[in-house]
Amino acid sequence: MVRLLVILLAFASLLGAEAVTIPTMNFNLAAPDTPKQLVSSLNVLVVLTLLFLAPSMVLVMTTFTRFIIVFGFLRQALGTQQVPPTQLLVMLAMILTFFVMEPVGTKAYEDGIKPYIAEKIGYEEAFDKATLPFKNFMIRNTREKDLALFFRIRKMKNPQTVAAVPLSIVIPAFVISEIKTAFEIGFLIFLPFLVIDMVVASILMSMGMMMLPPVMISLPFKILVFVLIDGWNLLIGNLIASIK
Repeated sequence: MVRLLVILLAFASLLGAEAVTIPTMNFNLAAPDTPKQLVSSLNVLVVLTLLFLAPSMVLVMTTFTRFIIVFGFLRQALGTQQVPPTQLLVMLAMILTFFVMEPVGTKAYEDGIKPYIAEKIGYEEAFDKATLPFKNFMIRNTREKDLALFFRIRKMKNPQTVAAVPLSIVIPAFVISEIKTAFEIGFLIFLPFLVIDMVVASILMSMGMMMLPPVMISLPFKILVFVLIDGWNLLIGNLIASIK
């Protein structure tokens, strides 16, 4: 997990300029006098921006999207309102993401970032080697239809190799594939709880208890069923198994 956090920071530097020189900090707010000073200031701005955006970009390139959407569907299907809390679901999704992505992150670190830090390879080679494991992972979990959509929008020819697929196409295709997969899993989660709601509503209607909210009665039964089938173990196990 620590290594993946290092990768987040390393990606920010790899996505920036090949050689970024941070000028000595002074508190002179005057406009730069020379083009060199302007370029240095812009380089600092680019690095700070990338440091801010890199963690979000890397999360988009992982299974975090799938996990957090499925957990949201589960909470709505159970009808437990704010239980588990949103913060807990986000942390659980992040922990599972680190667990799933650790082999990918380790390979990216060993192949690209570590040699770059040791000054054994250049920026472009380091960027290609560090992003290749993530690109391979995303393509394995992306539908061909989604990739073809963005190639068609860009009016580009179909690539012959994985290396020829640009990240600008892989990332959005991967995100919409993850959302679709998460919605499919969410639908399957909703079905058994929907059956419980319908059965409870039918029983209450047949008993003439029209004013009693069915959700109030069905909620304990849904929680009981979820606990009896060891729902968290079953859900997380199948979620991880669904990742290629």
